[in-house]
Amino acid sequence: MHKYPSLISMMTQLIACPSISCSQAEWDQSNEGVITLLASWLSELGFRCEVLPLPNQPTKFNLVATLGEGDGGLVLSGHTDTVPYDQGKWQTNPFALEERDNKLFGLGSCDMKGFFAIVIDTVSKMELTALKQPLIILATADEESSMAGARALAEQNQVKARYALIGEPTKLTPIHAHKGIMMERIQVTGQSGHSSNPALGNNALDAMHSVMGELMSYRTELRKRFNDANFAINYPTMNLGCIHGGDSPNRICGKCEIEFDLRALPGMSNQALMEEITKLLPAIEDKTGTQIQMNSLFPDVPSFATPINSDIIQACEKLTRKKAETVAFATEGPFLNQMGMQTLILGPGSIDQAHQPNEFLALDQIRPMAHIIESLIGHYCLLESKPLTFIPQETGDPL
Repeated sequence: MHKYPSLISMMTQLIACPSISCSQAEWDQSNEGVITLLASWLSELGFRCEVLPLPNQPTKFNLVATLGEGDGGLVLSGHTDTVPYDQGKWQTNPFALEERDNKLFGLGSCDMKGFFAIVIDTVSKMELTALKQPLIILATADEESSMAGARALAEQNQVKARYALIGEPTKLTPIHAHKGIMMERIQVTGQSGHSSNPALGNNALDAMHSVMGELMSYRTELRKRFNDANFAINYPTMNLGCIHGGDSPNRICGKCEIEFDLRALPGMSNQALMEEITKLLPAIEDKTGTQIQMNSLFPDVPSFATPINSDIIQACEKLTRKKAETVAFATEGPFLNQMGMQTLILGPGSIDQAHQPNEFLALDQIRPMAHIIESLIGHYCLLESKPLTFIPQETGDPL
């Protein structure tokens, strides 16, 4: 009989397989190696594995692994990519799992390759020959950059399930909502010339001053119009993040651009916000005689919200003894919701450890996460009637 790899072995292999996604080409990598590992382990457990290349990205792949049949069931979802790493700032090799101080260190340990290892280890120990509804393991590409993997799945609409858990690091706290995000650039084109005579040119920086004034007024208006007490920052935010323009103090600035982000509350439309901002620009063009264009730096991510009284939210509140909360960071949640699933975000580890040197997953998160996974599979796939119970975190090595 084949001995299935241990959780630590799986996590070691996943972290050893680089899968960085990044808007900068010199960092960006394929995730094929991670997908191949996951598909091999899940196939051995009896899952039907579909490896789906992303449209127009032949080196990036999604994995849909299905066990059982039906139109309900549960999706356990995560992304296979990581962010880049800070060279020289890690105490250890970011691609070599290391256990120290009751923590597992490595790039992607909590965000979020460790989640896949916990899922597969848990599933391998369960008796799942009598599933009444399907169990689907979903592994996506490029969440950390463009979310192209989740976008492709939503457009294809081929993942069918009733409930979904995304295992992003939340310290085992159920998350039912987060803000959306859009990142935009506004470019002002004027006419350069010698600064000794303003009539020789048309200063793009002067026009940008008007653009910034309109953006800040619009930001104040949004704060008055929209409010959600579920969020610590209970209004939509706009951050004017960077500005670039001109090349010399003795030249009239011919071109200037500003980049900003806008984080919308659930219920707000990113498209409507973009249209409202775009309508502010023609009047400035006419007044200043410049050309002004707005374009997106990245495809926007919609806000995410699953009703607090949804079955999966209430189930995970029972399993964790924690009330569902909101977070500021974006996830693939809205795209799974678009496919008709009740979705929540809940996973081991903390977002505070993600995206920085010496990322780790605390060992005491593993057993409670495995208990949550096992309980949800029993509840939604085996249709067990036993009550959902809480398991406390433990100190020391739970493996």
